[in-house]
Amino acid sequence: MAQTDTFRTCPATGLKVHLSAERLIKANAFIAIVFLAVGGLFGLGVALTRWPSVHLLPAEWFYLALTAHGLDVLLVWIIFFEVAVLYFASAILLGSRLATPKLGWLAFALMLIGAVMTNVAVLQGSSSVMFTSYPPMQAEPHFYLGLILFAVGALVACFIFFGTLVIAKEENTYEGSIPLVTFGALTAAIIAVFTIASGAIILIPTFLWSIGLISYIDPLMYKLIWWGMGHSSQQINVSAHVAVWYAIAAMVIGARPLSEKVSRTAFLLYILFLQLASAHHLLVEPGLSSEWKIFNTSYAMYLAVLGSMIHGLTVPGSIEAAQRRHGYNKGIFQWLRKAPWGNPAFSGMFLSLVMFGFIGGISGVVMGVEQINLIIHNTIYVPGHFHGTVVAGTTLAFMAITYLLVPLIFQRQIMFRKLAQWQPYLFGIGVAGISFFMMGAGTLGVARRHWDITFSDAVFSFDYPAAAHLMMALNGISAVLAAVGGLVFVIVVVASVLFGKRTGDEPIWPTLYTPPVRTPSAVPVASYGSAGTFALPGTAVLVLIFFTVFVLYYFVNWKYLSEVWLLS
Repeated sequence: MAQTDTFRTCPATGLKVHLSAERLIKANAFIAIVFLAVGGLFGLGVALTRWPSVHLLPAEWFYLALTAHGLDVLLVWIIFFEVAVLYFASAILLGSRLATPKLGWLAFALMLIGAVMTNVAVLQGSSSVMFTSYPPMQAEPHFYLGLILFAVGALVACFIFFGTLVIAKEENTYEGSIPLVTFGALTAAIIAVFTIASGAIILIPTFLWSIGLISYIDPLMYKLIWWGMGHSSQQINVSAHVAVWYAIAAMVIGARPLSEKVSRTAFLLYILFLQLASAHHLLVEPGLSSEWKIFNTSYAMYLAVLGSMIHGLTVPGSIEAAQRRHGYNKGIFQWLRKAPWGNPAFSGMFLSLVMFGFIGGISGVVMGVEQINLIIHNTIYVPGHFHGTVVAGTTLAFMAITYLLVPLIFQRQIMFRKLAQWQPYLFGIGVAGISFFMMGAGTLGVARRHWDITFSDAVFSFDYPAAAHLMMALNGISAVLAAVGGLVFVIVVVASVLFGKRTGDEPIWPTLYTPPVRTPSAVPVASYGSAGTFALPGTAVLVLIFFTVFVLYYFVNWKYLSEVWLLS
């Protein structure tokens, strides 16, 4: 085993921190936030261009910005941060040394070089092929090479995570089964392996095509295999941010999962079924059988959704159980009213949970139904949906846990605490608006990926209803609000890391929340164990509200879409 002087103990949480893992977490998390800022800036430009009254960017810059936004936010920011989460969930939560730190730095270098290389290709103006980069559109060779290098680095990081689990088991750094947060990270890493494999299968030939060694890439083949990577990468995000929900609930208020077995089964459903949700991108493709489409949209998708619904029950349920254990037992919702809403880690996590379920989750299930999908898939409804999942869900959850990682890993106190308290609400409201108004405009037929939604230069012009223009304007305003929230996050985190006071043995948020019974934060997050039996009337009401909204939205869509869009 490595020498004890390679570890330190966090005085606030009691977690044993391997210094090599700590340095890699710092590097990956910091670079992630840099690319979040860059990608967010491009996204603001895209939103202000889609706002017809502003129409900020010329066409060539719009498609460049759209490509860079998708790559930097959907891929680079999230995966860099997920690597940090993998190292945290293995080495730190298990009190273990990290496997092969040198390979960890190699993985970091490959990912950084790849991300920069791809961004350079896009900024050169000849690789504006958007996130999917469908053939016959062709980017510069270093666009594809950058993606390949980035994927290889991420794959190496996954195997370092697996190796760390083996080391922790062999060296008995934990008792019993691995903690639930680590199990969730394991789920994300397993999905990541076959996701990256799909990317290699299609991106390597596409790279060879770009340099002239292969004469032709079949668009249908590319599309099919690419979505095995493209959509599955979002399932990595779901597994990772759900694990983060459990981690924050445990670290802030000492919440334990209601049932370890049930929560772990829900994660297993992700591995078995969630990646199949990519079928909704392929329902109109002629090369796929009706049987395959029906199976994916009518069976496999719902088994994956079941996993998310279980987490949607157990996470707030574990919070309610912990709060009632702390003494907040009055009425149905005292536990929720007395929650630490002034702690941005908690508020960000809870907003992420609610918006992921009510916005991203419900819209995703509705959009995955074949009949509805045929109407809305190539509209702006689709990016509205995934802003609800990837931005409101994943990005907000990652922002939230950053407020815990800065004191724990960077050993710095959070600066500008009032700004930090407001940041999740600013960003969350902005992203919710983006999702709602995109989806609303999509139901009115507004196309996605178009520089000019009015098609003013088209031979056959088309006038959308005034409501569509209003929704795109509200989408632009929401994007500005989300950008402000994102900017506040970057300022707070960067200032805290560079200039924050060194942490001592004080709680991470000492003045904001003190439960009647304080549970050491490292115990529930770093160990196996269930909360036990509790009456959870508040969670039951929240779940009932969710299902009511789900059913109403599901059936309203059939009638609404059949009446408002001209092609029906």
